[in-house]
Amino acid sequence: MEAIQNETMYQVLVFSTILAPIVTAVMELIKRSLPRLEPYLALLSVVVGVLLGAAAYPFTVFELTARLWAGGIAGLASTGLITRSSQKTPPPDK
Repeated sequence: MEAIQNETMYQVLVFSTILAPIVTAVMELIKRSLPRLEPYLALLSVVVGVLLGAAAYPFTVFELTARLWAGGIAGLASTGLITRSSQKTPPPDK
């Protein structure tokens, strides 16, 4: 791979790392505000990530497609965090 492609991939990964907690926070708000959407949280998380990636136009210098990829990756990461945090853990045995 060329150096330019490596740099773009690096920027996408850094940007998705920055977006992931933001997407998780937005999804937590949606989850608590609209409990009827709980079955669709995974899909909604990716959509919110892509939309936030696209909305970050003033803060980035790379192309729209790279921002959309970063948002999608952040949405997938957020989906894992949301499903992990919403699992009920049984109380410990005494």
